[in-house]
Amino acid sequence: MRYSVIIPVYNRPDEVDELLESLCTQTNGDFEVVVVEDGSSVPCESIVQKYADRLDVHYYLKPNSGPGQSRNYGVERAQGEYVLILDSDAVLPPHYIQAVEDELQARPCDAFGGPDRAHASFTPMQKAINYGMTSFFTTGGIRGGKKKMDKFYPRSFNMGVRREVYNALGGFSEMRFGEDIDFSTRIFKGGYSCRLFPEAWVWHKRRTDLRKFFKQVHNSGIARIHLTKRHPGTLKLVHLLPMVFTLGCLACLLVAPFWPWSLLPLALFALIILVDATRQERSLGVGLRAVAAAYVQLIGYGTGFLRAWWNRCLLGRGEFEAFKKNFYK
Repeated sequence: MRYSVIIPVYNRPDEVDELLESLCTQTNGDFEVVVVEDGSSVPCESIVQKYADRLDVHYYLKPNSGPGQSRNYGVERAQGEYVLILDSDAVLPPHYIQAVEDELQARPCDAFGGPDRAHASFTPMQKAINYGMTSFFTTGGIRGGKKKMDKFYPRSFNMGVRREVYNALGGFSEMRFGEDIDFSTRIFKGGYSCRLFPEAWVWHKRRTDLRKFFKQVHNSGIARIHLTKRHPGTLKLVHLLPMVFTLGCLACLLVAPFWPWSLLPLALFALIILVDATRQERSLGVGLRAVAAAYVQLIGYGTGFLRAWWNRCLLGRGEFEAFKKNFYK
């Protein structure tokens, strides 16, 4: 068998239903599906069972241990030459598996990843949040876009690895956040080949409101310091930009009562986002929401980064000790 699709899931049966339905439409059927239920209180077993006659699908239930360990659990039971790691909130276009196959036939590699997009059916807020996570103006294009400020590190929402390489590296670590970048970093350090497959993209539903989005990116900012501690020398300029942006916003707000013109850079940034997002999505409503999403994305990540820097770098606290309440409930 060529591919094993690994799907960890926690309390998201509706999302699994959409993902499995999209797998049924693939033009290349040389794959199995491994669904790993990570101790959910709302299981998806009945959803998986209804696809048993349409997919080579396998369902496993295990105690909760986080997404990384659930992926490892699934890979241990997989049969494919390559494992395709997907988040449960992804939906695949019909060409996805074939796009992966075409890339591997043209230029084989050990690991790879693809971009993500917003589907036309997504809500305006989901499209705005997708913009915030993929725009060159907010992330530097590090999530798989053509404009990039750093080399491409596959993310767990859309990642593929040759199974022998996965096993040689021991799979994902015990990190609760940032475990995919930790794994990608170890792929590069191990000397394995890794690249972007531009046409192997997925629709990624992401968060549905700004509160949940802030929590997600805040945890990502915390994870960046953990990753820097685990892999010295991997901190790049692009990772510092949200922190600089956050401090810059704070400085502008503090100075504004005495010099109102200090708010001009914030207004200019909002205007750039508004115009670019409106142009991309052809919707002023999405553009307006994208302004809020961009500020939440950058400030959420920046405050998480600063919080972790304070706890881990200045106070010298350990990864588990500093964020036990956040990550290890």
